[in-house]
Amino acid sequence: MTAVPAPRTDPAEPDARRYVDLPDGFSMWRGGTLRGARLAYETWGRLNRARDNAILLFTGLSPPAHAAASREDPREGWWQRMIGPGLALDTDRYFVICVNSLGSCFGSTGPASIDPDTGQCYRLAFPDLSIEDIARAGHELVHTLGILRLDTVMGPSLGGMVVLAYAALFPGGARRLASISGTAAASPFAIALRSIQRDAITSDPDWRNGQYSRERPPAAGMRLARKLGTVTYRSAAEWVQRFDRQPIRADLRQNTPFAPEFAVQGYLEVQAERWVNAFDANSYLYLSRAMDRFDLAAHGTPHSLWRRADLANALIIGVESDMLFSIGEQQALAHSLEAGGTATRFVPLPCIEGHDAFLVDTERFGRAIGDFLAA
Repeated sequence: MTAVPAPRTDPAEPDARRYVDLPDGFSMWRGGTLRGARLAYETWGRLNRARDNAILLFTGLSPPAHAAASREDPREGWWQRMIGPGLALDTDRYFVICVNSLGSCFGSTGPASIDPDTGQCYRLAFPDLSIEDIARAGHELVHTLGILRLDTVMGPSLGGMVVLAYAALFPGGARRLASISGTAAASPFAIALRSIQRDAITSDPDWRNGQYSRERPPAAGMRLARKLGTVTYRSAAEWVQRFDRQPIRADLRQNTPFAPEFAVQGYLEVQAERWVNAFDANSYLYLSRAMDRFDLAAHGTPHSLWRRADLANALIIGVESDMLFSIGEQQALAHSLEAGGTATRFVPLPCIEGHDAFLVDTERFGRAIGDFLAA
C-alpha cells in the first residue's frame, strides 16, 4: 500500500488516537504472550443506544488508525473520501472504529514497543505474530466498548485477511463482512515477493539481527523492499499512464553513476524515503510474515466455517489489474462464502490502479461499499 504517514515526533501535533489495554498475558496464536499490550484506534460517528451500528475497520500493512480527519485530528486520513457524513461509511448512520494492527508501529504494541519485562524494545523477542492475533486484538477492543455484535467487520489488503480470521474466530461477532482485495491464503507469487522484501531488509548490515537503533535503521534494505512492493501495488498499464518515459524531476537528479533518469524512478525514490522515515523494519518483517502464513483452512472447511460464522451478508471486492491479490482469489473466496450459506455479493472492479485501487478509485469502491451497507 502506498499510504504511509509521517511519524509523529511533535507532542503538539493533533492526535485522535485512543488506546485500549489488552488482557494481561494476551496469548498469541502461535505461542507466547504479551504483558501490558495495548491497541491504538480512532473513531468517527456515534455508537447508538442499541450498540449495533458499529463498523470495525482493519487496515492494510502500512497505515495507522487515522483513516479520516476528525475534530481531534483534522489531517487527511488514508481513506478520507470513504468515511464521513453521506459517504460510503456514513458516520451519520454508523460508528466507525479503525484499529492500528497489533504488531504495527503507530501506537499499538509491536516489535518497536518496550517489553515491560526488560525495559528495552522487544525487537525479535516479540512473539510470532499471526493474522489471528490482529483479529483477536480488534475483538478485545470491541468487547471493551460494550459492543456485542458488530454491524460490519471490514478491511482491505492485510485487513481483508484479518476480517476472515475475525469471522472464523468469533462466530456471530459481526452481522456482515466486507473483504476488500484480501485473500483466504497467500498465493505463491505474493509469498515469493514478500520473501524477497524481507531478504532485502535482513541482508542489510545495519539490520544487525534486529538490534538496530532508531537513529540507524536498515535504510538500504527498507528502501529496496519498499520500491519492490510499490511496483506491485500498481499495474503496468497505470505506470504507463502516469509516467510513460518522462524524465526525472530536476530536484531529484543525482550526479552519481547509474543515477535515476526517469520520472517513475524518482517516484520510487520518494516513496522509499518516506517509508524508511515512517515505518519500523522489524514491524514490517513480522506483519509481512504473518500475511504469508495465514490460511483460513486452518479454521475448518469453507462449508463448516461459514455456517458457524453466522453472517447475514458478505461483500467481496477485487480488482482485475491486481497482481498481488488476484481477482481469482477474490472470486474463490466469494464462492466459498456462498457454499457456506452466506448471501455474498462479489464485485470485480476494472480499475487500472492495481492493488492500491481501494486507496485511489474511491468513487468505484465507495459505490460498491455504500450499496452493500445500504442494502
